[in-house]
Amino acid sequence: MTVVVEEPQTTAVSESPPNPLAPWRLRAGAISVDVLPGAAVVATMALVALSLPQHPVWWWVCVAIGGLAILLMLLNRLLLPTVTGWSLGRALFGVAVTRRDGSAPTPWALLLRDLAHLLDTASVVGWLWPLWDSRGRTFADMLLRTEVRRADGPGPNVRPWVLGVLATATSLCLGGAAVGGVVVYAQDRASQQTTAEIAVQGPKIVAQMLTYDPKSLAGDFARARSLATDKYRGQLAAQQEIVQKGHPVINEYWPVNSAVLDAAPDRATMLLFLQGRRGAAPDERYITATVRVVFAKGGDNRWRVDDLAVLTKPKPPGSGK
Repeated sequence: MTVVVEEPQTTAVSESPPNPLAPWRLRAGAISVDVLPGAAVVATMALVALSLPQHPVWWWVCVAIGGLAILLMLLNRLLLPTVTGWSLGRALFGVAVTRRDGSAPTPWALLLRDLAHLLDTASVVGWLWPLWDSRGRTFADMLLRTEVRRADGPGPNVRPWVLGVLATATSLCLGGAAVGGVVVYAQDRASQQTTAEIAVQGPKIVAQMLTYDPKSLAGDFARARSLATDKYRGQLAAQQEIVQKGHPVINEYWPVNSAVLDAAPDRATMLLFLQGRRGAAPDERYITATVRVVFAKGGDNRWRVDDLAVLTKPKPPGSGK
C-alpha cells in the first residue's frame, strides 16, 4: 500500500506596504506652518532694527526677538521630530519625514535637509519637483535620501499650539511695525526740529565764534571756546594761540547764506557762506569765506560747534580767485 503524504501548504504573507507618499499640498501646508511665522518675525525684527540704529535698547530687543524666533524654528524643525515624531506643521497636516527604509532621520540629517532646501529655494523648481517626481521628492530629499509620507495613525492635536504660534507671530510683527513706526516718526520729528533750530542758531554761533576784536581779544576768544564742544575746543584754542602770537586785527563775519545738509536729533551739518571785514581803516578789507560746520547738542541741550572746515579761504569779494 502506498502512503501519500500531503505537503503542507504555505501561504505567502506580503509585508504591509509603507505609508503612502504625502501629496504636495500637505507638504506645502506643513512647511508653511513650521517656517513662515518665524520667518515673518525675523524679517520684521530685522527691518525694525535697521531703522533704529540710534536707539540701542530697541535695537537689542529686536535682535533678541529675532534670535529667539530662529531658535524656536530650529527646535520645532530639528529636535521636536526626533523626540515626539512630529513638528507642529507636520502634525497638523499628518505627514512625516522618513528615510527610504521608513526609519526616522536624525536631527543632523534634518538640519542638512533644511540646509539643502536652499537649493530648492534658489532654483524655485526644487519646491515644485514633487509634483511630477515618482517619489514626490524635492532636491533636498534626493540629496539626503528622504521622503515625506502620510503619518502612521492619527497625530496629536496640535491645532491650539498652531493657533497660538500664529497669534504670537502676528502680534510680534504688528508690534514691531508699530514700534518702528512710532520711533521713526519721533526721530523724523526730532530731525525736523533740529533743522529748524540749526537754521536759526547755526549761522549766529559760527559768526560769534569767528568774530573778534583786538581790544576784547581775551573775552572774544573765551566766548568762542564756549561755543565749541570738548572735541573741537582744543583745535580752536590752538588756532587762537597762533592769532595771539601774531598781530591780531579786527575780524568780523556775518552770514549771507546757509543750508542744513543733514540733521539728526543731536547732530547736524550746515554749509555757510560768510562775508566779513578784516582790519581797520585804512587797511580794512572785505572778505568772503565758505565753511562746513558740524554741530552737536550737549547734555545742557545747547548746540555747539563740533567741527569746522574752511572750504574756501577768506578772500576779497569779486577777486575771482
